[in-house]
Amino acid sequence: MKRRKTHIPTIASSEITPENVWLNRRELMQQAGLGALAAAGLGSGAQATESPALRDLPAAPSSCDGCSTTEALTPYGDAISYNNFYEFGTDKSDPARYAHEMNVDPWSVEVGGLVNKPGKLNLEDLLTTFDLEERVYRFRCVEAWSMVVPWTGFPLADLLGRFEPTSDAKYVAFKTLYRRGEMRGTRSFTSIIDWPYQEGLRLDEAMNPLTLMTVGLYGKVLPNQSGAPLRLIVPWKYGFKSIKSIVSIELVDRQPETSWQQLAPQEYGFYSNVNPQVDHPRWSQRYERRLPSSLFNPNRIPTLPFNGYGEQVASLYQGMDLRVHY
Repeated sequence: MKRRKTHIPTIASSEITPENVWLNRRELMQQAGLGALAAAGLGSGAQATESPALRDLPAAPSSCDGCSTTEALTPYGDAISYNNFYEFGTDKSDPARYAHEMNVDPWSVEVGGLVNKPGKLNLEDLLTTFDLEERVYRFRCVEAWSMVVPWTGFPLADLLGRFEPTSDAKYVAFKTLYRRGEMRGTRSFTSIIDWPYQEGLRLDEAMNPLTLMTVGLYGKVLPNQSGAPLRLIVPWKYGFKSIKSIVSIELVDRQPETSWQQLAPQEYGFYSNVNPQVDHPRWSQRYERRLPSSLFNPNRIPTLPFNGYGEQVASLYQGMDLRVHY
């Protein structure tokens, strides 16, 4: 992989809270020429501070249309401490509090189904095979809060192309890691998800240049609570489509079942495109709360169709009624 540098926004010390525990990951990147890296696993602290073992994750600025924005970045501490990752609990702070219990070393991803070359890639293979890019994306949760985050990764299309999807492949199905011993949310008596967590995309959505396989954010390795070591980012869809901690990718010929569709299909459709004209049954989607926000400063802004990426993706849904195919 080519070693490339880019400007990473400085994180003010006022935005960072020291944590009590660091879970150091082995130095993955020596062969990739990236230097020593370690992932940050959090203890009881809700935010992360930089460990001496944590190094920048070099990446080239993306030339992809729509892969940057002039909007202010969400502060690093807010981005990594306000998460939905139900494997670790339902409170927004639970992932940052407990995700250090998940072991991400070693890690591999199985790719199969309707491909000519099924197989497995270790994390080291992924990081040495694909050139990393930095992309600044808006991130919109279905719960009507949002962020602006600089992600580091590579196009999902590059990964899928390596395995050569067959002409019968129409969809891509994803699964998250499932280890009850390391994911306390899956052991909870209140858990309603049929684990492992599952998501899916239509193949043309997966191959769109905006769809990113992500290994870092803010120029650093993904922390566990943000979906380490490998997560998906689909910026024109609600955040639950951007599945975390991926261990399985399967090419299929039929629309795959997804976790939230199984739970509440009337609320969470397969497509889940950001659409201010289609409200959630229990709240409006016309506005969003951009983090950081507070009771007295809600930072409320209008929601854009396709989260502002309509120019790049609206053609994928030409002729579809997006009130029906929500």
